Amino acid sequence: MLNRQGRPTALNDTDGIDVKSSTFTGNRALAQIEPLIFEIGRPETTGVDFDEPDDFESRLGGLERQDPIGLPGLSEPETMRHYVRLSQMNYGIDTGLFPLGSCTMKHNPRLNERMARLPGFADIHPLQPVSTVQGALELMDELARYLLTLTGMSAVALSPKAGAHGELCGMMAIKAAIEARGEGATRRTVLVPDSAHGTNPATAALIGFVVKAVPARADGTVHVDDVRALLGPDIAAIMLTNPNTCGLFEPQIVEIAAAIHEAGGYFYCDGANFNAIVGKVRPGDLGIDAMHINLHKTFSTPHGGGGPGSGPVVLSDRLASFAPVPFVHRDGNEFTLVENKNDPAAVQSFGRITAFHGQMGMYVRALAFMLSHGSDGMRQASEDAVLNANYVRAGLSDLLSQPFGDRPCMHEVLFDDAWLKDTGVTTLDVAKALIDEGYHPMTMYFPLVVHGAMLIEPTESESKASLDLFIATMRDLAMSAKRGETERFSGAPYYAPRRRLDETRAARNPILTYTPPQPVAEAAE
Repeated sequence: MLNRQGRPTALNDTDGIDVKSSTFTGNRALAQIEPLIFEIGRPETTGVDFDEPDDFESRLGGLERQDPIGLPGLSEPETMRHYVRLSQMNYGIDTGLFPLGSCTMKHNPRLNERMARLPGFADIHPLQPVSTVQGALELMDELARYLLTLTGMSAVALSPKAGAHGELCGMMAIKAAIEARGEGATRRTVLVPDSAHGTNPATAALIGFVVKAVPARADGTVHVDDVRALLGPDIAAIMLTNPNTCGLFEPQIVEIAAAIHEAGGYFYCDGANFNAIVGKVRPGDLGIDAMHINLHKTFSTPHGGGGPGSGPVVLSDRLASFAPVPFVHRDGNEFTLVENKNDPAAVQSFGRITAFHGQMGMYVRALAFMLSHGSDGMRQASEDAVLNANYVRAGLSDLLSQPFGDRPCMHEVLFDDAWLKDTGVTTLDVAKALIDEGYHPMTMYFPLVVHGAMLIEPTESESKASLDLFIATMRDLAMSAKRGETERFSGAPYYAPRRRLDETRAARNPILTYTPPQPVAEAAE
């Protein structure tokens, strides 16, 4: 297949844009193009003046920098313009709909942000005396109570920093429970469905388990008979996502949990998609023993773009005593932190999973979301997320192909690339063309069990009007591809600040430092 990924990265007049739009500066009205910051900066310029340090004795043992640091120097106005221009080249939830889902590509109520910035939350330090942070500890205790109520579980560890960290926490609790039973040497196998997030098998392998795959059936779900066929005295746990990564609810989850428990194993649930079922079903009632919750997905804390995240783990009564330290302990109106395993309340704890307790700002935002929505509001958010995904599914089902049939989905709808057969257009091409239409692309090529996957999660925060426009845009792209208008796709995006990158080359040969171009010698006259 012809590789069409290698494209010029600069915006120029050969990109299919009318030559008349060319300007002397390279700018196009409010779309301003500037050189790299290293090219506009000057080492001798700085927006801040520092006094020369007094004489001192270095403690770096001969490792002091000998050459200039090489950072570009900018004045304050230049710095502000640089970052504002970068922000104008970015796509955010305040710009438009994010089809790729809730991690967290949905509206974050500004009330939550204001609460997280309150004195006493925003400016506390993890090492200050517990007596001075009683309000913060009370908030954490209240957040834990809400999470336990929503999940029907017995204990919660707030300290994990994000989803994969939460997976690690839950699986370490399971490992500790198995070792406490004296079966650590024999129960070494963890079952992971083919459709799982990649972090699931990675987490299990990281802490010494052997991973065995569970096949997904033709309908995209895991069948209890396929699980039973893999059970034995070596099984430690199963890691199952529900709703799963195909956007479907696992209908046999209760039977799967019963089979795992009968075999002496534990049920870990990947809670990445909890935002589809909050207020509708309690994971504890399904037989789940451990589940991480992405506060930065389900409860609107900003995470997209790199963090910070927060991934509390709820534990059943079978695992509650193995929760990591530190955790909040309440004695009447006084709150303390149980900090180490010497405490009587933590004798079976597997220990500490992070240096400090976690992300305080995430706790504040999540609890603010819960208090402002209430139980009915959180349930409605889940219902709206599912409704919006099915609205998109219904609006596109006659043009786009669905790998598991035209059936209702949960909070995200999955399409494959069968509808693109013989068009000369790929999933990647569709995603790049969507950029030209003013949208961030959907999740592409995941889950891996579906060829050319396009996973669309509009979230609960989109209006019918915004969904109608997105559906109309996707329909226009689909009909264009079916008409053979490949030029619209093969070079896209045409109108973005930068063109399509050679992503494979960039990943395999990353250039992480700036090297000034060599001067070009001029020919003698």
